[in-house]
Amino acid sequence: MPELPEVETVVRGLRAALSGRTITGLRLGKTDFIADVTRLEAGLPGATIEEVRRFGKFIGLRLAAPHGTNGSRPASWLLVHLGMTGQFVVCRPDSPVRPHTHVWLALDDARELRYTDIRRFGKMRLVDAEELPAFLGRLGTEPLEVPFEAFCAALSRRAKIKALLLDQRVFRGLGNIYTDESLWRSRIHPRRLGGRLKPSECRALYAAVRRVLADAIRLRGSSISDFVDSAGSPGDYQRRHRAYGREGKPCYRCGAEIRRILVAGRSSYFCPRCQPAPRGRLRRRARARTR
Repeated sequence: MPELPEVETVVRGLRAALSGRTITGLRLGKTDFIADVTRLEAGLPGATIEEVRRFGKFIGLRLAAPHGTNGSRPASWLLVHLGMTGQFVVCRPDSPVRPHTHVWLALDDARELRYTDIRRFGKMRLVDAEELPAFLGRLGTEPLEVPFEAFCAALSRRAKIKALLLDQRVFRGLGNIYTDESLWRSRIHPRRLGGRLKPSECRALYAAVRRVLADAIRLRGSSISDFVDSAGSPGDYQRRHRAYGREGKPCYRCGAEIRRILVAGRSSYFCPRCQPAPRGRLRRRARARTR
C-alpha cells in the first residue's frame, strides 16, 4: 500500500503538472470506490485546480468552481486514497489506456489525469472546503511535523509500538514498510510496548522516523509491486530497505538473520539481535524451555 513517501511523491508530481489547470471533462468506469458519484459528476467539470496537497495517505486537490453564488468561487476538495494498487497519472489522451482505469479527467491543456486501481481498495470523494477540518480531525498528526515531546506523548500507551505507529489516528501516513525500517534503525523490537520505551529510545525512534521518511521521499518512494509516480515512473527506495521484506537475509548491521512475525495483524520484519524482544517475552520462552 502506498505510504507517506509514495503519496508525497505523487503529490509533488501532480502539483507541478496540475496547478492552475481546469478540468474540462469527466469520464467514469467502475465507481464502487467513489463516495458520491453524483456529487463528483456535478462538481468536477469546469473546476480549476488551485492546490495539490497531501493529508497523510490522502491526495487532496483544492478546486475552485467556475461559478458560485453571487459571483463567489466556493472551494471544494477532491480527496483520493490510492488503497493498495491505485495510480494517479497525468498523460496524453492518446496514451494507451491501462486495464482497470476507472476515472478520466480531461484538462484544459489537452492532457488527462487518469486513476487506475486493479483491486479498487482506493477511495475518492468530493467535499466542500468547510467539511475538510472534520475529515482531517479523524486522522493523527503528520510524523514529519510533530514535535518531539508530542511524538513521545502519543506513544506513551500500553500498546505495541508497531501497532501505535500504524494507527492512522496517532500518526497519519505511516505504514508497514516505514515502521519496520524506522524500528530497525532505532533498534526497537516491534512488540515493545510504547509506554515502556526509555527517553533515549523514544528520541532514537523519533530521529529514525524522520530520517527514513525524508530519505524515502528523496528517492521517490518504494516500488515493490504497483507503485508509480504521477508520470508513471517507479521509485528507488526499495533498494535501501534494511528490514522490510528481508526475511532470512543477513542484517546489514550485525549479520543475524532477519525474521518475520505478525504484529497488529501485519507482517513485521526485524533483526533478533539488534532489536531484542521484550524481557517478559524472553522470560516466558525460558520457562517454556524448562518444562
